[in-house]
Amino acid sequence: MTPALERRLARLLEKREELARSLSHAGAGLAPEERARLGREFARLDDLAVAEQRRRATNDDLRAARDLLAVAPTADERRACEEEVRLATHAAHAAHEALLALLVPTDPRAARNAFLEIRAGTGGLEAALFAGDLQRMYARYAERRGWTLDVLVAQRGDLGGFREITSRLEGPGVYGRLRHEAGTHRVQRVPMTEAQGRVHTSTCTVAVLPEAEEEDALVLRPQDLEVDTFRASGAGGQHVNKTESAVRITHRPSGLVVECQDERSQHQNRARALALLHARLLAREEEQRAARIQDERRAMIGRGERSERIRTYNFPQSRVTDHRLELTLHRLGTILDGDLDPLLEPLELEARGRALAALTD
Repeated sequence: MTPALERRLARLLEKREELARSLSHAGAGLAPEERARLGREFARLDDLAVAEQRRRATNDDLRAARDLLAVAPTADERRACEEEVRLATHAAHAAHEALLALLVPTDPRAARNAFLEIRAGTGGLEAALFAGDLQRMYARYAERRGWTLDVLVAQRGDLGGFREITSRLEGPGVYGRLRHEAGTHRVQRVPMTEAQGRVHTSTCTVAVLPEAEEEDALVLRPQDLEVDTFRASGAGGQHVNKTESAVRITHRPSGLVVECQDERSQHQNRARALALLHARLLAREEEQRAARIQDERRAMIGRGERSERIRTYNFPQSRVTDHRLELTLHRLGTILDGDLDPLLEPLELEARGRALAALTD
């Protein structure tokens, strides 16, 4: 472990002791919400303390096994000691990795529900069809994870698919799992309208927004909102055609517009639309903050541009390539059927590596 990580560990363990004293001495006088917050933070740091104890114990076991191997008098005893060293090395490595996972700062929004927005980009009708493929891919992945996916608003393409579709996903760790999906997704295939059999390239953009929670400091003032109601379109029976249950909200200061027409109740659609607007405004604030940091970084180290695309889905070769990882998988069918973990897990590992490198720096 690097000196920087050792220092971070020491600070966090010291903070755990401070929290323990605060909860023990002043806990009864704390407001229930504050006590609950401190209790959650202590539990997280207590897990870190247990992991550190485990790391130290496995390192001690490894040193003891190596010492025994060094003095083993016979070949049989050396073989037995070598096996002990092998097992102890594996245990020490696992304990070290578990500790690192707890040391890396996590996005506090990772456990939240999320909004998923897919928009057809370049490619016209084919891009809309690809947007439908992506929507189905994420819907199947949500099924695998036991999440709930509700479509809030959708604009269908002329030949199928979607020009734009927004969904809400609910379940444990939705945003943390899908946050790396944001970006430009590219497809290479022969469109159904192509008579010559030529491969075309189309794109869709994907946005993943964490759902806002009460602690998010963003107030939507009624005077800043323009609310319109209208009749929902699409499937839904006679109710859809007879009531103005769909809601469109315009946020005047930013110009952002959101719609929701999925629910039968205007009140429910309004609540969903407000939640989506809140999420978009928070995401925009985060993007602006990140852009300022990036501008400062570029001023120091120069500008290094790269293509916007994050992933390519190549149908003729049954190939999916994630350009951020330079990872290629020849399993297009299973990925489009919702088997996303072979792509998402390496992205999580890569993000964790970057976070560890930042801590070390």
